[in-house]
Amino acid sequence: MMPSSQRQFIKNTGINVLLIVAGSVLFALSFPNLFFPKGLPIFAWVAYVPVFFVISRVSIGASVFWGALYGYAAYGLFNYWLSVFHPLAGLIVGIIYLTYFAILFPFLKLAEKLFSQKHYLIQWLIWLAYEFLRTKGFLGYAYGITGYSQWEMIPLIQIASLFGVWAVSALVLFPSVYIARLLSFKRDNPDRSYVLFIKQERLSLLIWIIALSASLIYGFNSQISYQDAPVARIALVQHNSDPWRGGLAAYRQNFNTLKRLSLEAVNQEKKPDLVVWSETAFVPRIYWHKTYRDDPDSYELVKDLLDFLTTQDIPYVIGNDDARKELTDEGIWDRVDYNAVLLFEKGEEKQIYRKMHLVPFTEHFPYKTQLPFVYDALRNADTHFWKKGTEATVFETKGIKFSTPICFEDTFGYLSRRFVANGAELIINLTNDAWSKSLPAQMQHATMAVFRAVENRRSVVRATASGQTCAIDPNGRIIAMAKEFTETQLTVEVPLLTTRTWYTKYGDVLAQLFVLLSVLSIFIGTIRLTIRACHRTIQKE
Repeated sequence: MMPSSQRQFIKNTGINVLLIVAGSVLFALSFPNLFFPKGLPIFAWVAYVPVFFVISRVSIGASVFWGALYGYAAYGLFNYWLSVFHPLAGLIVGIIYLTYFAILFPFLKLAEKLFSQKHYLIQWLIWLAYEFLRTKGFLGYAYGITGYSQWEMIPLIQIASLFGVWAVSALVLFPSVYIARLLSFKRDNPDRSYVLFIKQERLSLLIWIIALSASLIYGFNSQISYQDAPVARIALVQHNSDPWRGGLAAYRQNFNTLKRLSLEAVNQEKKPDLVVWSETAFVPRIYWHKTYRDDPDSYELVKDLLDFLTTQDIPYVIGNDDARKELTDEGIWDRVDYNAVLLFEKGEEKQIYRKMHLVPFTEHFPYKTQLPFVYDALRNADTHFWKKGTEATVFETKGIKFSTPICFEDTFGYLSRRFVANGAELIINLTNDAWSKSLPAQMQHATMAVFRAVENRRSVVRATASGQTCAIDPNGRIIAMAKEFTETQLTVEVPLLTTRTWYTKYGDVLAQLFVLLSVLSIFIGTIRLTIRACHRTIQKE
């Protein structure tokens, strides 16, 4: 017969597995997903209850395993579509988040050891600090930030104009840590009621209720009226293909589609001020082939594009691989590629923006010297590397000042803030998510752009390869959206504002405060525990 201790271990392990699965499913369902294209934002308010409850049930050592399991499961469900891009992409992201949570869970457990009854507040701070820190550096990735799940809750998300998405995350995360602590309190004290815990921890609950109420009041009263604002009329072209698929024949076919849809837009009775094509919508390198002409067929297609643009009275904004010869660190003139946006007026290139925040592994790998085998493997997998741009360009044409974050750049608040600080009155995102073949992937991306609008009180428009091509007003409402996976153009009118928000001025100060308070809490808690241990040792002696 199996020993009781072994039976208990199997039972506990089974419960923990179920909790991890429940937490992973709740997390994935909170955001746009296969079953609910807009997501179920209500789930986010309790999505982490199973996670924090598991932490309360295990040791610090075991928390490494359970953190790794949660990280891999949660992001495997949430970002399942990454494997469509490349089987390695899903695996790499899974490993990254397996590692992140394997590190995070022990810190969350340590908070419990250091602060006893109030540890849930420290866990809340640590989780919020983690969400901010994981958007930084080479591996920076903003998908899955808790606050983004609330993109449709317009009154709630207005606080992003003060503190960014981090304030929304703080409000949404709190119920999970509080409920998980309530459950563990009852488990550890069966003879005590839930009411007793709520009485003991009423202050934190009251502060959260006040903060939530104040945020909603602010949200209902702070939304901007823009009826008298000047308007820009923008034609967003969605050609419904992954522009990189196929060779020159496919590029020409794609160009013909882009041209046809653009003419459909400019031939409207009320003409647009601007026509926008998506990220690298036109693949042959315009500057390179126009200048060096080392490929006659590609040059011919570039010439056809420039001839077409010469006939157009309306400016065009075009995503393109901008290749030029530059002097390398070794003193050699060599070709350098940038993921770029070019503004054309009557066929003449007027301004350029080069992508500053590149996608790790697929667009950028800065560790060629340190990890040559990884670099070579990525190169052999036909990875297209670009060089980073450095200038937060503000384009200006027809009196419209705008900036163009490229693809997942619009998932990072700091970039759009930088553009607005430089004078942008409109944010135009150019994206290619066609490779994912996934509505949830496209929706997850688009919903993050909602926060860029609110944070800076700017209209945001998105021109995408296959979706989600849309317009977002300065209050975060999606006011128009083209049908996904169709060849179409969407012409929208959006207000141009010059307002400067608190977030535009001060950026991610709240998130930085979470990091600071987390570090201080762990440091103070460790010192306090050490002093107590020394005191007990002295008493015994």
